[in-house]
Amino acid sequence: MKNKANKSKKENKPAEGEKASAAEVAKATKVMTPEEKRAAHVEGIVKTAVAAFIGIFAGIIAFNVLGIGAESKWYAILVIVAILAYYAQRLIFPKINIDTKEFGMKDWFYVEFIVVDFCLVTWTLLLN
Repeated sequence: MKNKANKSKKENKPAEGEKASAAEVAKATKVMTPEEKRAAHVEGIVKTAVAAFIGIFAGIIAFNVLGIGAESKWYAILVIVAILAYYAQRLIFPKINIDTKEFGMKDWFYVEFIVVDFCLVTWTLLLN
């Protein structure tokens, strides 16, 4: 049993004296150039800004339509805002050269949280 486990570990690593190819090393370390880091940083800022503007817009609309929201189911409105924001972002992001196919569940959760958060903050500030 130990021989099989040791054999499989040895197969994954290059033999002594052999060097790993540059592609294998790059794949294992995923080193980004400064330009790639800057582009990723700018893309992250753009994603956050778009989500923030959608949230601010939704907060203004919620204030104008619902007022204080005493008679309405405001929590249902927030779910509707999140759903509409999701589809709006699916349309907006490709137009500003952000690939939504690379988004994971974590990314979508992040931008939706920003939308709902900014919506609630804007609505609360307008109520005061």
